[in-house]
Amino acid sequence: MTTRKTPPRRPAAAKGQGRDKRASEKRRPAAKDAPKNVPKAVPVVAPRVSGDAADRGERIAKVMARAGLCSRREAETWIENGRVELNGKALTTPAITVTPNDKVVVDGKLLPTRERTRLWLYHKPRGLVTTNKDPEGRPTVFDRLPAELPRVLTVGRLDINTEGLLLLTNDGGLARVLELPSTGWLRRYRVRAFGKVTQADLDGLKDGIAIEGALYGAIEATLDKEQGGNSWMTVGLREGKNREVKRVLEHLGLTVNRLIRLSYGPFQLMDLPEGDVREIRGRVLRDQLGDTLAEEAGADFDAPLYHTPKPEAEKKASGPRQKSGRSGEGQSGERREGGQGKWMTAREGKSVTDRHKATKSKRSDAAGADRDKDRKPGNRKPSGPKKEKVSPRSRFRMTSDAKPRKDFGEQRFNAPQRKIWGDDGLVEDKHQESRSEAEKRARSGPPKGGRGPRGGGRS
Repeated sequence: MTTRKTPPRRPAAAKGQGRDKRASEKRRPAAKDAPKNVPKAVPVVAPRVSGDAADRGERIAKVMARAGLCSRREAETWIENGRVELNGKALTTPAITVTPNDKVVVDGKLLPTRERTRLWLYHKPRGLVTTNKDPEGRPTVFDRLPAELPRVLTVGRLDINTEGLLLLTNDGGLARVLELPSTGWLRRYRVRAFGKVTQADLDGLKDGIAIEGALYGAIEATLDKEQGGNSWMTVGLREGKNREVKRVLEHLGLTVNRLIRLSYGPFQLMDLPEGDVREIRGRVLRDQLGDTLAEEAGADFDAPLYHTPKPEAEKKASGPRQKSGRSGEGQSGERREGGQGKWMTAREGKSVTDRHKATKSKRSDAAGADRDKDRKPGNRKPSGPKKEKVSPRSRFRMTSDAKPRKDFGEQRFNAPQRKIWGDDGLVEDKHQESRSEAEKRARSGPPKGGRGPRGGGRS
């Protein structure tokens, strides 16, 4: 039988006595929150504990993206390449939090300040991808935007075959807040789908539906009309999951062949032409967001405005002059004012109309003066009223001029005296004149206000 020997116990020391503090500090594990693989030369600025968002600071990549220089991913690449300096020191990691008091330099230039929060409406056509860069080389939405726009982000996405309203903004925080289903903004679509469906089937979507393990919220759908084998519907939803409308309608046996977004919350597509951009005024945007959403998104409506659109006069002066343009375009190649979807009051509309009429009259007067100036001296203006050319074929043309009536009194034809056979042989007809008068009366009809002769024949 073997016995297990235990080492003798050391006498217990009092708490805090007999311990080497330096040894305990060496054995203490490292803090979990400490950053790893950070160069010693670059200090990490920890976020400050404060109630103000400006004191807490933001990540350097987010600040650069909000300034409109690049995206967050591109900012991280710039930092790794040594193109960004913070307070005079080059950065090698994007894990840095900066405050408004820090000095950030990108490519030797001071980082521009934050621009005012802005929002644009864009009528997206079919065939464009809603992404910055497409690996397949397809055209994107950002390739078709006007060059005068600053760097913008899309609020949500639309499929390549989906058209209609797409919101653009220069504030990433605002884009994130408007995308959330918790915001509760209704997104309304106009849908054309192949197949037959009833309103009762569409009413069943109000309580939500589960398709292959995916739960979709309440959907408002109305059957508008049936055209051939297609059905037109108006669909409204508040979540906006990936391909939500197409998947839900495919579950009902329909195949969507056209999808148009009509509205996104309070913003409507209305008469915005395809491919055009319209900016929402700052006052309207602030009123539609409200204080809660504006504070949650961190929107700044008091910041300066750097990227201003070109005035109309400058656009017309810089545009190429064309002799004949397409419909909806002026002589300068730019779209007319009515094609830009511009809201005007009744007074502004009347002033614009009067201005157009005055311009048109001036142009006509100038054209007339040019014609008189170019006319040769030998060609004199016709004097007197202009004579109307009458075609010889227009025999029955109605005119207001009274034509002179021919006088048949002098050229009256006297018929020769007739002779008839009587008892004495061939004698002159004494009643010839009376019979001719009776025949004339019969041909001219009864006199006005009276009756014709009885019998109606010759006497």
